[in-house]
Amino acid sequence: MLDKLNIVKQRFDEIADLIIQPDVIADQKRYVKLNKEYKDLKELVDRRETYIELTNNISEAEEILADGSDAEMVEMAKMQLEEAKSAMPKLEEEIKFLLIPKDPEDEKDVVMEIRAGTGGDEASIFAGDLYRMYAKYCESKGWRTNIIDLNEGTAGGYKEIHFEVSGADVYGTLKFEAGVHRVQRVPQTETQGRVHTSAATVMVIPEAEEFDVQIDPKDVRIDYFCSSGPGGQSVNTTYSAVRLTHLPTGLVAQCQDEKSQHKNKDKAFKVLRARLYDLELAKKQAEDAAKRNSQVSSGDRSAKIRTYNYPQGRVTDHRIGLTLYDLQNIINGDIQKIIDELMLVNNTEKLKEASEIF
Repeated sequence: MLDKLNIVKQRFDEIADLIIQPDVIADQKRYVKLNKEYKDLKELVDRRETYIELTNNISEAEEILADGSDAEMVEMAKMQLEEAKSAMPKLEEEIKFLLIPKDPEDEKDVVMEIRAGTGGDEASIFAGDLYRMYAKYCESKGWRTNIIDLNEGTAGGYKEIHFEVSGADVYGTLKFEAGVHRVQRVPQTETQGRVHTSAATVMVIPEAEEFDVQIDPKDVRIDYFCSSGPGGQSVNTTYSAVRLTHLPTGLVAQCQDEKSQHKNKDKAFKVLRARLYDLELAKKQAEDAAKRNSQVSSGDRSAKIRTYNYPQGRVTDHRIGLTLYDLQNIINGDIQKIIDELMLVNNTEKLKEASEIF
């Protein structure tokens, strides 16, 4: 393990030299990338120092115990050895996890899409509840959200809503939210007081840079139209809304959030790039999940992942068998405990997979 940590330290020292070079500082893209790598490696370098210190403490204590001539020193050495040996397993697990290569997608911003599924008006209302849940969660994390496009439901909520989320490690945090979410409750539209089950689909798509996805302009049909509000009435009379159709795949992206046609076009292209990138990413995730038999794969977008049961006040994540009786707080944005449990399962799977390396 120390050999691997020494290689990390060597790379860390190289980057420390690079990020103070004027030509690197002048190249903002390279500078930001190296700075991110520097911060990531620093965590490992700090753990390396602790690992070396504990290893030295163990060797030193064992030498004193082997000598055995000074009773007081022997007693102190026993304590030192016990402390170091009890701390070592946890540290080794942390180092093993940090040495697993990070998914390069995890630090990306995302485009989220929430679509009402089965359940008519109630599904649209539920899609609205999910949007508010994620918006509040993002606000609590200090992330920015920005609506790209929406189609309001006739009784409230949204038939579909697309929005951007930007901040630190957004995709890595939200990727396991992708899938079918179900709600069980008495709908506002129900007169008999019966519990109905409705559904909405959540997609979490990492934003793609232009160099990630090359789009040939000849492959895109661009349509301009007037922005519309609920019920289809025109919001403005200029053709500022933009719809892009990618002819080879049939993928559609549109934006009518901005008053400027140019801004809407830029946003729509951002969504189209993300969707094309997501097509390839979904295939890769499905393959990786199949290899690992992963419980928390974000590859299967049609999988039923979570149920929100209002009569019982519970939320159940079906992938990991987690049930929490805290529905009101969760639907108000407090989803961190669910995300933490999903990450823990995923990290455990990764550690099992990487165990033969160490």
